[in-house]
Amino acid sequence: MKAASRFAGIFFREDLNFLLTNRIPRRLANRLIGWFSQIEHPLLARLSIGVWRLFADLDLSESRSQSFKSLHACFTRELKARARPVDADPKVMTSPCDAIVGASGRIHGDVLIQAKGFAYTLQELLVDPLLVEHYVDGQYVTLRLKSSMYHRFHAPHDCAVDRVTYIPGDTWNVNPIALKRVPKLFCRNERAVIPTMFRGSGLMVTLVPVAAILVASIRLHFLPMLLSTHYQGDADIRCNASFEKGEEMGLFQHGSTIIVLAPKGFTLCDSARQGTTIRMGRPLMWLPAGAA
Repeated sequence: MKAASRFAGIFFREDLNFLLTNRIPRRLANRLIGWFSQIEHPLLARLSIGVWRLFADLDLSESRSQSFKSLHACFTRELKARARPVDADPKVMTSPCDAIVGASGRIHGDVLIQAKGFAYTLQELLVDPLLVEHYVDGQYVTLRLKSSMYHRFHAPHDCAVDRVTYIPGDTWNVNPIALKRVPKLFCRNERAVIPTMFRGSGLMVTLVPVAAILVASIRLHFLPMLLSTHYQGDADIRCNASFEKGEEMGLFQHGSTIIVLAPKGFTLCDSARQGTTIRMGRPLMWLPAGAA
């Protein structure tokens, strides 16, 4: 009886979580939280952060600042210098962000796993058939940023970016509860597709930041516009950006997911196993032999 009661309690909490974070007017919630989080008032910010800490394992000990004018400033906080050492081995591609590793492994043809029982395809995620072909039978890692985590993301290797594709969509929550209930969730949500060309090797790895409830915006430092549900510009955005390994590329406003896609020849590091907590700059994949 106790075991049955415990399982019933878990399912009830999951149902409640799903209802509270998904069965609400998501666009209205995004606008409301976006407006509220950017109100600059130190007392309101302290109170909001205090409430946030009641529901999340928020740790600000590594933050460059301990005083925030707004909740948004806390969400998008910078870290102290050298808080995230970056693995310098040229044979290693590093994690672009702090995250919990979700599904990861080999891409079977063009099929990836979202959660147990749910699959999606590269075509549904990327849309571009030429880009899809590049990652058939490759490797992937799903990196989930909790709301309390450091929200900025960085270059996984020395690389260049010459285009970004913005794909509009919904803003479902991307937590494990939603991933078990909403098929092809990553392919439904707003996202950016960022192919990165590794310098010196000609390898291309693609990052796909996926927006979510209460986020609905992706800031890329090398683009003049904010990518959000309000964006009305061209889907394919040309640019000319170059990054050193570990250099900051952009940020989310709250927390979300980055899907990392690599072609055949890459292999996963031990730190890319499902359920592992990884920090930006730590090894994620090994480059193909002889490529570095």
